[in-house]
Amino acid sequence: MTMIDTTEDPSPDAAPRALYRLRAVTRTYRQKDRVVKALAGVDLDIDAGAFVTIQGPTGGGKSTLLQLLGALDRPTAGSVVLGGTDIAKATDAELGRVRATEIGFVFQGFNLIPTLTAGENVDMGLEPLGLSKTDRRARVAEALAHVGLADRADHRPGELSGGQQQRVAIARAIVKRPRVLLADEPTGNLDESMRDEILAVLESLCAEGLTLIVVTHDSAVARRADRRLRLERGTVRDITR
Repeated sequence: MTMIDTTEDPSPDAAPRALYRLRAVTRTYRQKDRVVKALAGVDLDIDAGAFVTIQGPTGGGKSTLLQLLGALDRPTAGSVVLGGTDIAKATDAELGRVRATEIGFVFQGFNLIPTLTAGENVDMGLEPLGLSKTDRRARVAEALAHVGLADRADHRPGELSGGQQQRVAIARAIVKRPRVLLADEPTGNLDESMRDEILAVLESLCAEGLTLIVVTHDSAVARRADRRLRLERGTVRDITR
C-alpha cells in the first residue's frame, strides 16, 4: 500500500513543483559578545519528490538549515515557504500543525524508547493526530510493512539490529504520511551494508513521491541523490554532477 498521498501529483508531463522556496534567508545567533551568521542570504528551491543531500563542514550551517526546513526555527530575515506556509510568518500553532502533519524526522541516533515495542514506538508518531485506535493500528502495521518489518512489531529495540532500529525510526517518521522526510546523518551509526539497506528504504519512499532531504558527511550517500547541495560559511552551492 502506498504511504504517500499522490492525489495532487502532477501529470508525468508537468513541470516539477517546488515544495520549498527559500528567499534571502539569513539566520544569526549571538554567542557571548559576537554575532554568528549561520546562514547568509540563502536562495533555494526544492522540488516535491526530490532526493536532496546536504554536505559541508561542521559549523557550516547544515543543522540550522535543517531546523528551518523542519519548522523548528525561524529565519532572522527572509522567507522559508513550505507549500503554502511561510515559516517565518506562521504562528506557533501553525508551525506545530506543519510539524505534526507534513514533516517527518529521522536522526543519527534512532531515538527509540527501549521499553516499547517497535509497533509502540511507531505509534508515538501518531500522537498529535487524534486518530482512533483502529486507524492507528492500521497505520502502524502499514508503516512497518513499508520498511520491511511487519514481523517485528512486537520486538523491542534491544532485540533488533542497528539497521532494523533505524527502519523503525523511519516507520515512525512516515506513519503520519508526511510530504517531506528530513534526515540528519541517518546512516551515521551504521556499517556499510546497513547503510545501503537504509538508503534502499529511503529511495523507495522517494520513488513513491516523498520529498527526501538528507544531511550527510558520507559521499557514498550523497552520490545517490538526485541533487547534491554543499553548505559552507552559511551559503549554498549546487554541486550536482
